[in-house]
Amino acid sequence: MSIHSEKHFDAIIIGGGASGLMCAQVAGHRGLKVLVLDSSNKVGKKILMSGGGRCNFTNYFIEPGCFLSKNPHFCKSALSRYTQWDFIALVEKHGIPYHERKHGELFCNDSAKDILKMLLDECADAGVQIKTKCTVEFIESNEAGYTLRSNLGVFSCQKLVIASGGLSIPTLGSSGFGYEVAEQFKLPLLPRTAGLVPFIFTDQIKQLTETLSGLAVDVAMSVNGKTFRENILFTHRGISGPAALQISNYWKQGDSISINLLPDDSAEDFFLNLKKQHPKSLLRNVLPEKFSKQFCLELQRLWWPDAAEKPLGEFSDQRLKEIAAKFSNWILKPAGTEGYRTAEVTLGGVDTDCISSKTMECKTQPGLYFIGEVLDVTGWLGGFNFQWAWASGVAAGESL
Repeated sequence: MSIHSEKHFDAIIIGGGASGLMCAQVAGHRGLKVLVLDSSNKVGKKILMSGGGRCNFTNYFIEPGCFLSKNPHFCKSALSRYTQWDFIALVEKHGIPYHERKHGELFCNDSAKDILKMLLDECADAGVQIKTKCTVEFIESNEAGYTLRSNLGVFSCQKLVIASGGLSIPTLGSSGFGYEVAEQFKLPLLPRTAGLVPFIFTDQIKQLTETLSGLAVDVAMSVNGKTFRENILFTHRGISGPAALQISNYWKQGDSISINLLPDDSAEDFFLNLKKQHPKSLLRNVLPEKFSKQFCLELQRLWWPDAAEKPLGEFSDQRLKEIAAKFSNWILKPAGTEGYRTAEVTLGGVDTDCISSKTMECKTQPGLYFIGEVLDVTGWLGGFNFQWAWASGVAAGESL
């Protein structure tokens, strides 16, 4: 390809998602000539589908402890220098109406399109160029910086930012591109797995989840010392819902999960009181105050099928305590998760040990930066991953 088709920029950002666009507008506003390349037909697809189309763009309660990484300290610098309040100020500057849901989650009132438009307006204002349907085929480093060959021609830059995301939701164009770049420049990678992802079952529980598909239940779900209090949602394949998605980040293949169906009560007291108050009733008929009839029938099938027609007064206290123990500690062993197909994030990625926490620049490869999901930083459900995208994008954008 002729060298004359080459176009030179101060910085090229590969990936037009949350972190890439944020980085681009910050760098552009600093007077840099910036190009964003995206392989998809339009930028910001993940932004548009997030939060059910309303974009859960940040959270009032951002804490480093809400992020997973081999190095839990890595995220602190960027998150403290560009906070949720900074992003909220940007949203308010653009007049975007938003609201808080539970646990401090902030959503657009109207549409995720508002957040994408805000980022694109900022990029346009800063003179950022954006090219879509661009497949980068080859990256070469040289004394002047980097040369990129693509289906749209050759581009060169002094600084190169990888903002290409992880492996989650491949239908939106995600790929392992960023990891391939890391490997090319001999950067260490940590194992990747699907995060914030529903569980699937193959045993008798699958039949139960199919029967209950669509039912949401408020529970406390635990694994490996972590507990989340939220809804779970039964599906045709297993268990989803906020509590399950949160727990999936801490679950490893082969682990069992514990579900407390009575997170606000002492289960023993609850059942012994039921016996006192309703001695002539069937257990399944007094539980629907807490749970749906269908759910009670399924639990009866699991835990007291032999006593289905026995009035509560005829249950021994010991038997009720045994049933109570199952309600407060229902042990399930998932066969696995739904994987990247439905995962909201990718756990693992580029090892942060080789990245500056202040600038996001690679310590061993000057001028090469990694931001957003491609790094080994994963947030909880509820706006945390977006805040990491904004914060890491700003950190790089200010140092390019």
